[in-house]
Amino acid sequence: MISRTNGHQRGESGQAAVEAALTLPLTVFLILGTLQLFLMLQGRIMAEYAAFEAVRAGSRHHGDCKRMMHATLAGLLPSVVPYLGNGTRGGTAAEKLALAWRQRIGDTEKPEPRYKPGVDGQHDGPIFWLAREQPLAESVPGPEDERFDAPGREEGGIRLEVRLIYWFPLKVPFADWVMSRMFLAHYGLRDYTAANPLMLAQKHAGWTAGRAVPGLDRKIRDEFVSRFDSRQYVFPIQATYGMRMMTPAQAQHFQQQNCGDMPQRL
Repeated sequence: MISRTNGHQRGESGQAAVEAALTLPLTVFLILGTLQLFLMLQGRIMAEYAAFEAVRAGSRHHGDCKRMMHATLAGLLPSVVPYLGNGTRGGTAAEKLALAWRQRIGDTEKPEPRYKPGVDGQHDGPIFWLAREQPLAESVPGPEDERFDAPGREEGGIRLEVRLIYWFPLKVPFADWVMSRMFLAHYGLRDYTAANPLMLAQKHAGWTAGRAVPGLDRKIRDEFVSRFDSRQYVFPIQATYGMRMMTPAQAQHFQQQNCGDMPQRL
């Protein structure tokens, strides 16, 4: 004969198992999502540092995009790949950095820094976009502005200002998948109405796109959606920086406004 007490205990045990199964995805996401948010915070700090390095390099070298792209990649690289690990080639830390930089810079004369598929997660495509906000290409006289630092200049000298869009890779499994869909809904880019990955009992998540699209230019939104459709889970972190140029802007470096293969008008 089975006692009522034992049956009651088995019933409670079964209920607890069902409750655990329903809440487990949310618990896992809270842990992995928190880790991903801390990595995004690190990416934000690195983006601000890289924007500073880009402006510093351009300020010293007449606004040369090539040097600015080189400096930007060097600033972002620690958050792209853990190149100092024992499994990476090279002896000293400087050698490991140089190797990781060369593998991603592309052509050093016409740099187009890109992720390495299968090494930097499953990501591909440009690591960042670099836009020169000031000076405007059409305002740079040729061959160079000799009055760039004239004491009587009304503008107080030419400022080099950049906007960096860092396509930060979301590398934490499960969190990247969930957070990407949340970001797309938040920015009004994509609805998500399939089963809720955080609540197994909810067959329709109801993550609807917002009415407005705050804070993202159209071409950034298009690139964001395109990468998502290719299962490249990234987030566009933006950083800006500006400083007074230490060398005159040269027209040869301003044949186009922005650097690299990024869109010329955002």
